[in-house]
Parts: sequence; C-alpha cells; structure tokens
Amino acid sequence: MNGEWSLDVLYKGYDDPAFAEDMKRLDECIRQIKELAAELKESGTKKELSGKEAVLEVIRLEEEYSLLARKLSAFARLKHSTNTTDAETVKYQNLLRQKDTEVSKEYVIMNKFLANEPNLEAYMAEDEKLSAYRFMLEENKAEMTHSLTDEVEEMYSLMNLTAGGAWRDLFDYLTSTVVVDYQDGQTNLPAIRNLAYDPDPKVRKEAYAAELAAYEKIKDPIAFCLNNLKAQVSMLTKKRGYESPLAMTLEQARMKKETLDALWTAIREYLPKFHAYLRRKAELLGHTNGLPWYDLFAPMGETSQEFDETSAKEYLLKHFYAFAEDLGDMVKRAFEENWIDFYPHPGKVGGAFCSNLPAQKQSRVLTNFDGKLGDVVTLAHELGHAYHGLQIQDHLPLNTGYSMPVAETASTFNENVIMSAAIADASEEDRLVLIESQLQDVTQIICDIYSRFLFESEVFERRQNGFLFADELKEIMLDAQKQAYGDGLDQTQLHPYMWVCKGHYYYETRNFYNFPYAFGGLFAKGLYAQYLKEGKDFLPKYRALLHATTVSSVEDVAKMAGIDLTQPDFWRSSLALVAESIEEFLALSEQTH
Repeated sequence: MNGEWSLDVLYKGYDDPAFAEDMKRLDECIRQIKELAAELKESGTKKELSGKEAVLEVIRLEEEYSLLARKLSAFARLKHSTNTTDAETVKYQNLLRQKDTEVSKEYVIMNKFLANEPNLEAYMAEDEKLSAYRFMLEENKAEMTHSLTDEVEEMYSLMNLTAGGAWRDLFDYLTSTVVVDYQDGQTNLPAIRNLAYDPDPKVRKEAYAAELAAYEKIKDPIAFCLNNLKAQVSMLTKKRGYESPLAMTLEQARMKKETLDALWTAIREYLPKFHAYLRRKAELLGHTNGLPWYDLFAPMGETSQEFDETSAKEYLLKHFYAFAEDLGDMVKRAFEENWIDFYPHPGKVGGAFCSNLPAQKQSRVLTNFDGKLGDVVTLAHELGHAYHGLQIQDHLPLNTGYSMPVAETASTFNENVIMSAAIADASEEDRLVLIESQLQDVTQIICDIYSRFLFESEVFERRQNGFLFADELKEIMLDAQKQAYGDGLDQTQLHPYMWVCKGHYYYETRNFYNFPYAFGGLFAKGLYAQYLKEGKDFLPKYRALLHATTVSSVEDVAKMAGIDLTQPDFWRSSLALVAESIEEFLALSEQTH
C-alpha cells in the first residue's frame, strides 16, 4: 500500500498501446453507429436484417460503445480527480466528450427505433438477451417521449462541451487550486476542512474562518458556474416537457413523487429531535446560543483511535468479515490491489467518492484521509459503493446503472455495520464519543441534506427570474440552514458558502443530488434493523436487493424487503431508531459530563 490508487486495470498511461487501440476501436464503433443510424432513419430498419435482428444490432453496438467509452472516460476522469491541473488529462477528457457528442444524434435515432418497434414485446418474450433488457427497453420507451429532434439533441450535446461540462470543470479547477491562508502558511480546501474534526477548539474556529476567507476569493466565478448550470437545466427541462427539474430528476431516479413527499414528511416531524442533540452538544462545548458551525464536527472527548492505512484496513476487515465474508474479501482486495487513493494534496479534488468499474469487476475509491475515526467511516461508506458494484457487475453492459436514491443504500449500510460494532465494543465513555460521531453523520444526511434540497429548490425557482449573485446565494443558503437546523445551531455562526464547497450542485446531468443521501441513509437504517432481527438469513435478500437496483424502480426494490416507500411509516420507523440514539446520547452526556 502506498496511499495512491493504481489505474493499471484500465491503462498504464496515455502512452499505453491498449489506450491507443481502444481509442481506435471507439472511432470504428462510432463509424458503425453512424452507418446504422443513417439506415434506420432512411428506411426504418437495416438492410438485410429483420426487425428483431435490427433491434439486436442496435443493442450490440450500444453495448460495445458503452464498454469502450466508459473505460476510456473512467481512466481520464480518475486521473483528473487526483490532478486537476494535468494538461494531458484535460485534453483527453475534452476529446472523449467530443467523441460522445458525435453519436448523440445517432443514439436518439437508435433509441427511438427501439421505442417505436411494434414487435418489441414479442422479441423480448422470445430472446434471452432482450428479455434481460426488458426494464431498460421499457425505460427507454418512456424516456423517448421527452426526446427532442435528432438535430436538436446533437446540437445540445455539442453545446454542453462549452456549457454545462465546462462550468463543472471550472468549479473543479477553482476549488482544487484555491490557496487557503492559514496561520503562518498556506494549505488547500480538503486539508482545511479536515481540521473541522480537530480536538482543539481554537484550531476548528481558525480553520473555519480560513475556509470562509478562501471561498471569498472564488465566490464570484463559482456563482457564474452555478447560475449557468441551473439555467441550462431549467431550459432543457422545459424543452423536454417535464413539469420541473425535480420532476425530471425523480423520473431519472426511478422514484415516485409520493416517496419523496413521504420522506420529507417524516424528516420534518423528527427535526426537533436533531435540534435537541445539537443544543446539548453546544452546551457540552460551552456554547449558550446553539452550536456554531465550526463545532458541528467537534469530537466529544478524547479518543485513542488514530488510524493510518494499515490500522484502518485491520479495523474495517475485523467488522466487515463479521458481517459478510464476501464484503470482507472485497475490502481486502481494495487495500491489497490499490483501489484507494487516500491523502489530500494540491490539485486533488475534495471530498470522497467511489467509481464502480463493473466491466473490470473492480472499483476505485478516493478519500482525503486524515486519520480520524470519521475518515474510516467515510472509507467504509465508499467501500459500500464498491460492494454495491460487486452485486451488479454480472449484469449485461447496459444494465449496470443504478439510480441516485438507491446509490447510497450499500454505502450507508456499511456505516451502520462499522459504527454499531464499534459502539457495542466501547467503554461507557468511548460509547458517548462514538454515538455522538454517528449522530454527526446522521445529522448531515438529515438536517444538512434537507438544507441543500431547500437551497437547490429555491435557486431553481429564483433563477427563472434573473441572475443570482454570490451575496444572494449566500442568503438563500443561510435561510435554508435556519429552516433545517432550527435553534440547534447558533444562527450567527452558520456556513454561507456551502454552495461553493459541495460539488453536488455542479452536475448538469445530476440535479437535486441531495435527497438520495437522506433516502439511502434511512433506507439502509431500516434494512439494517431487519438484519439485526434476521441475522445471516438477511444477507441473500440484501444481495438480491442490491442486484435488482439497476433493473427496478426504487419502490419495487423496497418491496423485495416488504417495504412501502410511498407512506411515511417506514421513514418514521427508521428515524425512530435515530431518535433512540439521540436519547441515549442525552442520557450518557448527563452522566459523564
């Protein structure tokens, strides 16, 4: 282990002959797609092919293109995430995006052909491959009702290279390269944000001030990024005939509005519980007016748990093997085969993520590891995404994409496994520290995620009527935080720049990339409660559920575990478990402090 991931499973570099060969194969695949699409548009089928054979030819080419483009793009994207200033990577990212636009019109033609094929149902009934693609084909038929003309789709795809995609790149560049002035030196955003977990209150407060000052340097160009991305999405939403960006997101997420409404209904009911936790933490830290933002992640008491790569590996393997052998085996591979990029450095993007590589039957995990228990939990979270990837890697190539809400299920389930085991083994004093650490995380996926949803909803609404400068965006964010955190936080010490430090707002194809965290967290907590009741008998059901996420709606996935997501009751039951932890924290804090 050297702290850096290896991408050799993809390519050894841009000078790897395999990279050049795949670029060549991609060009040939593009040529074949263009040829097929031209014939389909002209005559409604392909010469010398029956209707079924033409359908299978479309599927074959889409599979081939998908496998090649994903592999090439994943290599460039992962290289970029650890060095956003690398000119060669930027060059290939732009080249691959350009190639993607070359077939945008053709994909619309081919997918419209699939959607309009009158005998498609019969073909699916008699052909094994088409039967396996039933969900994808039916989803494509619904999606095509929102498609534009072939020419407009091509123009939009070309425009996006210097619009949405470019604004996202600018955001990444600014946030990964901005210099943070701290004490007598300089650092970067991921490193300064990690100091929010420091045991020294002076360090936390100074780091918070330094972080906000750094955002002041880049707030205006990032305001332009956010405004133009959201304007682009709103324009496209209307052109495609969706009621709103949220309606489009829900359809893409394979999720009903009733499910989201039920989720928010339950969360709003339980917000006072989270506020009580925050007020009590504030009191323990000596604050009288609620918790200031810079102490949100303050550790409650000293802990001897400091981790490096080796001890983090041992800790995770101990608890994951106790849960499921296949999870333990996968995590062992992740460490031994260099799937993980650990430490922050200039040019590396902030936060953490996991990128599934189903064709390679692996994943890659990026973290900004700082040795705290929270970093180990974050690592467990991202390795949960990798475990999800393990369950879907044997699907056909076009059946490996799961929607945003269920994307956070396995990751948050992993967090529950690690934290529950750690709490169970802890002394009474350490138990308080660990429960509070867990409540920190849950508060993020409830209060903070709710504030992010409120913020994004308001930005979409106001952007229709004009440009939102940085100061207005700050006001919207502060108002959203006041609604979500209530009197749990010091209303004079919030975080007006959360829209700058969270990259989730800057995907033109992923809007409202917030509620899936609340969904996944509470869905996973409910599933974990079932595991505690059923023990090892739950594991086959859990694996089957994850396997189904790429070929089912979120409601149908939940039904496999006997859950109705469209009613608040399930969400209330999951939140009740959190409320129990809050009550235990309140009681323990009275005893030990």
